[in-house]
Amino acid sequence: MSFRTPGPFHPLILDDVRGAQKMLSGVARMTPMEGSRYLSGLVGAPVHLKCENLQRTGSFKLRGAYVRISGLRPEERAAGVVAASAGNHAQGVALASSLLGVHSTVFMPQGAPLPKVAATRDYGADVRLHGQVVDESLAAAQEYAYETGAVFIHPFDHPDIIAGQGTVGLEILEQCPEVRTIVVGVGGGGLAAGIAVAVKALRPDVKVIGVQAEGAAAFPPSLAAGRPVSVEAPVTMADGIKVGCPGDVTYTIVEELVDEVRTVSEDALSSALLLCLERAKQVVEPAGASPVAALLSEPRAFQGPVVAVLSGGNVDPLLMQRILRHGMAAAGRYLSLRLRLADRPGALATLLGVLSVVDANVLDVGHVRTDPRLGLTEVEVELQLETKGPEHCAEVGAALEEAGYRVIG
Repeated sequence: MSFRTPGPFHPLILDDVRGAQKMLSGVARMTPMEGSRYLSGLVGAPVHLKCENLQRTGSFKLRGAYVRISGLRPEERAAGVVAASAGNHAQGVALASSLLGVHSTVFMPQGAPLPKVAATRDYGADVRLHGQVVDESLAAAQEYAYETGAVFIHPFDHPDIIAGQGTVGLEILEQCPEVRTIVVGVGGGGLAAGIAVAVKALRPDVKVIGVQAEGAAAFPPSLAAGRPVSVEAPVTMADGIKVGCPGDVTYTIVEELVDEVRTVSEDALSSALLLCLERAKQVVEPAGASPVAALLSEPRAFQGPVVAVLSGGNVDPLLMQRILRHGMAAAGRYLSLRLRLADRPGALATLLGVLSVVDANVLDVGHVRTDPRLGLTEVEVELQLETKGPEHCAEVGAALEEAGYRVIG
C-alpha cells in the first residue's frame, strides 16, 4: 500500500487524545492487558500484552475511524464516507459509520479474504471489489470521492485518526502505570504516532518502539533520509503493516516522539503468531504479532516492564494454517527429509520403523521413481515429519544415520 496525504502537519496534543477518549466512551472497549510468563522469562522483566485483537471489529482501527467520522460536519455526513482497505480499516469504517448513521462505501481488492469482506458487509458498508491490490482499490475510492462528494477516510494520515488510535496509549498507562517500554507494530504509523503523543506527554521516560516487517519497512529509510520515502513492492505476510510509504502527519510524529523503529523477519512473525496462540491463547494476525516477534528476536534489548500491543486478530483461516506450519517449521517442529531407498517390498516399512522408535510423527510421504539421478533399483522418498523441537530433529537425523540412511535434502 502507498497512502499519502499532502498538506501541512497539524500538531496533536494530549488534549486531542483525551477528547477522543471521551468520544469513544461506550463505543470502543478498554481491551484487557494480559501478562505473559514466557515472554517475561525471555526478556528478564514483566511483559504484558495489550489485547487490541479483542477490540470490536478485531482491531484498534475502530477507534480512529469513529473519531474521524464523528468530527464530520452535517453536510459531510449526508454525503457519506468512502474508504479503501483489505481488512481492518474497512471493518472499522463500516462499524463506525453504522453507529453514527452515516452511509459508507468500502473498496476492497478482488482477492481480499472472504471472511473480511463478509464482516465489512455485516457491519453495514456497501462493499465494492475493485483491483487486485489495495493501491488499485485506493485509486477507485478516491475517484468515487471526487465524483460523489463522499468524504475519503484515510487509514492513518489524519489528526483525528491518530488521536483515536492514541487512546490505546492512555489505556496502557492506566492499566500498567509501571510500564517502561511500549512495543507496537508500524505500517503507516497511525497507531504508533497516537500512542507516542499520549504517552510522551504524560510519561516522557517511557520508550515507544515501533516494529516493521523487513520486507515492508518504509520508516527506517525515511528516518535516515529525513522525509517520507517509498519502498517499492513491499512484501510481507503481515498485510496490516504492509504500507509502502509513511504519511506526512504520521512521519512527523514518529520522527519526533518514537524512540526507535525495528524490523523483524517473516520467520520471527510466524513464530510470534504461533507463540501467541499456544502460550497466550490469543488469536493474532501477523501484523498484530509483530511486537512479540521483536521481543523474540532480541529479548534483552527491552527495558521492562514491557507492553506489547497486539493490534489485531483478523486473520484468514487459510492464511493462519499456512503461517502456523511456517512457524512450526521455524521452531523446529516440522522436519522435511529426502533420502533414497532400495526399490523393494518392505523398504519403506523399515524406514518408518526407525522413525517410530524416535517418536517422530510422519505427516506425509512422497515417492519419486523417474528422476534420472536415481539408480535402476532406487526410489527417492520425501518425508514430512512433526517433531518436538530442534533437539528432537537432531535425534531423528542421528537415528537415520545410525540405521545406514543418507539424508540428501
